[in-house]
Amino acid sequence: MAGSIRKDFCGRPIPVVVVQGFLGTSGTWLWGSFERYLNFHAQSPRRTIFVDVGPVSSLHDRACELYYALVGGTVDYGAEHSKAHNHARYGRHIPQGQYPEWSSTWPLHFVAHSIGGPTCRPEDDFFPLMPLLTVSAPFRGTQLVYLLGERADAAPAVRPLSVGSVLGKWVHIISYISPLLPQVVDFHADCRSLTYRDISFFSLLKQLWKSDWAESRDATPFDVTFQAADERESDGEGVIEPETFYQSHVAVMTRQYSKSSRMQMPTLNHITSPMMYICARLMGKFDYSILRPSPSFHQLDDCVFTTGSETSMGEEYWANDGVVPIFSQWHPLPCRRDHCRHLETTGQPDEDRLETPRPGIWYVNQEDDAHHMSLVPLWTNTDRQKQWWKRLGRWLSTVEENR
Repeated sequence: MAGSIRKDFCGRPIPVVVVQGFLGTSGTWLWGSFERYLNFHAQSPRRTIFVDVGPVSSLHDRACELYYALVGGTVDYGAEHSKAHNHARYGRHIPQGQYPEWSSTWPLHFVAHSIGGPTCRPEDDFFPLMPLLTVSAPFRGTQLVYLLGERADAAPAVRPLSVGSVLGKWVHIISYISPLLPQVVDFHADCRSLTYRDISFFSLLKQLWKSDWAESRDATPFDVTFQAADERESDGEGVIEPETFYQSHVAVMTRQYSKSSRMQMPTLNHITSPMMYICARLMGKFDYSILRPSPSFHQLDDCVFTTGSETSMGEEYWANDGVVPIFSQWHPLPCRRDHCRHLETTGQPDEDRLETPRPGIWYVNQEDDAHHMSLVPLWTNTDRQKQWWKRLGRWLSTVEENR
């Protein structure tokens, strides 16, 4: 796009679209009063748009739902994709999109948490993003999905009686009775016909025995495996768009066991978040050698010290935020000196971490002593959160000025 775009079609600041992560259906009540700080330095407030997409759906399905949630219309998952994954091509009809003007002329800012990050990547095929800012996004997968039940040797199969198996059954039960539930409980399973109006109770029992959705390649759990991430990258997904501004925020709540080990353990101050603490501890000692097929990140990387053997992998493969290892939070694809910049954060005040952004480069910010929900979405009114949102607001303004 030529020239600078600083306002939307109504003359207001360009809106911010918030894309939530796995099981993210909470909206503003969990995210809290961040808008006050996002607009702290603004002359007029930005509109914030929370989009409603499938909380357990595949990246492809979520991307389609994101597009139609904004522009309106009947959700079209594509003939080839729907046939390959055995569900209807069309989903729900959205009579009025939340921002039907969205186009290269009237762009939007995107702030995405967790799986919301890679959800936004396919949108580059529709319109330029301006910009994309991600927090704790599993671009290249996470070992947590295997710890919770995904078969390390046969994904997307799930181990019986595992956490993942129980979660899949819960999703089916909720989907079955969803017509009786409030709108906030919505798995966007319209194209799969899983309610009691569509299938018999016997069909539900068959799904509870072995799910055609949870144990498929068309759901979030498979999409966050290293195998799925490698397949996406092999297909060319994640390639940087030269006109898009990128920034990722990488949370880390662990430290090395010892100087002689690259394994990680969570710091004790995070024991107040017991689930995150337990997951971070298990992730910090994960054995990558059990994975089949073997992930691609054994390759030599310009920014990462690896030589091809498991023992010489960098600590970034075990350092994590309780859900995602930090190497996966950086950006899609391996590092390249001309495509990413890892910003120094130690001892820097917030204003010193800002610089004039350039499109076509991933700016990577590490957030030390933070777990998967420290910055977003769980609003705890901390000074860290307030300063983070203020910094984001200034960065968005700087992007618009340099567009």
